[in-house]
Amino acid sequence: MTKSDFVLGGFAAMSAVMFTNPIDVVKTRMQLQGELASRGTYVKPYKNLPQAMVQIVRNDGLLALEKGLAPALCYQFVLNSVRLSTYSNALELGFLHNSDGSISFYRGMFFGALGGCTGTFLGSPFYMIKAQQHAQAVQSIAVGFQHKHTSMLNAFLQIYRTNGIPGFWRGAVSSMSRSLVGSSVQIGSFPKAKALLRDNGWVTHPVLLSFCAGLTAGSLISLANSPLDVVTTRMYNQPVDEKGRGLVYRGLVDCFTKILKKEGLHGMYKGFWPIYLRSAPHTTLIFVFFDKFIYLRDRYVFPQQKH
Repeated sequence: MTKSDFVLGGFAAMSAVMFTNPIDVVKTRMQLQGELASRGTYVKPYKNLPQAMVQIVRNDGLLALEKGLAPALCYQFVLNSVRLSTYSNALELGFLHNSDGSISFYRGMFFGALGGCTGTFLGSPFYMIKAQQHAQAVQSIAVGFQHKHTSMLNAFLQIYRTNGIPGFWRGAVSSMSRSLVGSSVQIGSFPKAKALLRDNGWVTHPVLLSFCAGLTAGSLISLANSPLDVVTTRMYNQPVDEKGRGLVYRGLVDCFTKILKKEGLHGMYKGFWPIYLRSAPHTTLIFVFFDKFIYLRDRYVFPQQKH
């Protein structure tokens, strides 16, 4: 794993999240509204993405759409620097290729999942704080449990004082499960889509090719990952006791069971459209930025060196 791939992968993800964080804020709140309540029995302050954004700006100001941006940037750097550099180096070393030189879909999924799970575990504290800050809202549009963080640093201090170091990894199992599915689908499908589009002559321009392949990968991840995304948000945002134990959900299986029992299958897909509308452009932007950063590195920074 080269240092430049590690850094460039992180910067690519940070560049992408600058554009997609407002959608993530809406997604989190839609996943939390009506928590463990039967469908049709609760008020829905967030009905769809455009309406939710207007609602947030009207009640909490324009900057509320960027709540949780600092931990979101940190999480994306950790996750994707590990994930993309793992994949990039596996590709360069030939670990992803079949005997005929083609890229193996299943090997791509394996290394995507390996890098994704590792990055998710390391970045879990940032994801938890991000989810909690995304949920913070004025009383008129508040949903879910409201953590009172004034900043990312304040959140770290509060969690440490209350639950110690283990408190930072509460909910990490659900987050890693989400990443296991998401990373394997996202990174495994991207090169296959890119090769299909290029080999059939449907898309030839490099940037447009990355965009279309990323769009395909992002669409697939939305379908596969929505239930685990809902569970992860609920696990991270729930209140805890003095020992760091969740007061609503005991663990991953308990969370799944309670959502299905109380909210039905619909509950597992709350916030699906924000997930889709975020995942597709987010995935696309990551790969577009990563490809461009690699190109600039190889052309201008280390033009004579192999990475």
